Amino acid sequence: MRRLVILFVVWLGVLAFPALAFAHDQPETKQSRWVMADWMMDTFFIFSGLAVVAFLAAWKAGHFHELDRMGGIPLLVEEEDYYTPEWAYDEEEWADGDAER
Repeated sequence: MRRLVILFVVWLGVLAFPALAFAHDQPETKQSRWVMADWMMDTFFIFSGLAVVAFLAAWKAGHFHELDRMGGIPLLVEEEDYYTPEWAYDEEEWADGDAER
């Protein structure tokens, strides 16, 4: 129980004094100019690493199997052509049998 109380007091102390880590309290040195670049690079590597892990998990779960077959499914759907104007069907290039619908 005593350890729990000590841990709780230390935890409250850590939460009570976050002002010690403010960036404006840092001295201006050659190394301190790179703090933001280091933070941004670390964040990039962390998120890109998580993205690679998520991709590998999805790949191993089978979400990328037979994508070439699934990509052809929208081509099999027969819909009315709303985009070609009526006068374009009278052109010579449509006379090969594709114009009659």
